[in-house]
Amino acid sequence: MKPLIILTGPTAVGKTNLSIKLAKAIGGEIISADSMQVYEYMDIGTAKIKKPEMKDIPHFLIDIRKPWQEFNVVQFSQEAKKAIAEIHSRDNIPVIAGGTGFYIQAVLYDIHFEENDGDAAYREELECILAEKGNQTLHEMLREADPDSADAIHPNNAKRVIRALEYYHQTGMQISKHNIEERARKSPYAFHYFVLTDKRENLYQKINERVDLMMEKGLVDEVVQLVKMGCRRNMISMQGLGYKEILEYIEGECTLEEAVYRIKRDTRHFAKRQLTWFKREQDVEWFDKSEYEYNEELILNEMMRRIKNESD
Repeated sequence: MKPLIILTGPTAVGKTNLSIKLAKAIGGEIISADSMQVYEYMDIGTAKIKKPEMKDIPHFLIDIRKPWQEFNVVQFSQEAKKAIAEIHSRDNIPVIAGGTGFYIQAVLYDIHFEENDGDAAYREELECILAEKGNQTLHEMLREADPDSADAIHPNNAKRVIRALEYYHQTGMQISKHNIEERARKSPYAFHYFVLTDKRENLYQKINERVDLMMEKGLVDEVVQLVKMGCRRNMISMQGLGYKEILEYIEGECTLEEAVYRIKRDTRHFAKRQLTWFKREQDVEWFDKSEYEYNEELILNEMMRRIKNESD
């Protein structure tokens, strides 16, 4: 089995910088597992890595879609597998770095997704509920049918909520259980699944600081420009943290102060859900920054030691 390294963790924990150091140390190339960094023109709100920060390490799956184009886990899986094959062809090691656990899981275990036309009448019924009663009502329906999926899917991600409800309606089986069965598949890779984490209070402080920095860098102007390009709130890209809230401010639904408060609050909630996801995964190797005295070199050395032991 060919090698694959995963470096993930909650938002703002410091994955990007460490992934560059790790890739340099092992002869790696990086595949981004961030569902929002795939979109062009969306740089500030996604904390997208800049070219100079890449330190000449090749990066894949960044800026590969326009904000009005759809991108989903099936497309990610296809694109990531192509990148992995390309990296292996150069005898380098692919490093999947990012915080979208569902995307990582799909590639790591080569998960197959059910493709069907669904029940158009039921989907229409769900879309009517969404339009009339909002995201939260739909999400509460999912929580009754499939609590684990409700924990994993944000209420704002109406498309995935509807898909999970559809799957339950069609099969009588919770899609979360289906995903567990798929996850039990053996990975085709010789992998290390590193999860970087930190004490909750430190992580939340970093999130708040990051949001403040995004505002200073011009997140409002970035969203205004996206609106001028034709982006609207029903687009998947505009459901991203930071973009949805700033859109509400631009459209006069809240003050800027309220929008910033919501971004910070919802990002903290998102980080908590990410950690819950990774705790459910198998074969995960945790790296708590506080246990390594917040020294990246110590963390990197331990990761390298484990990778070397596996290859010996």
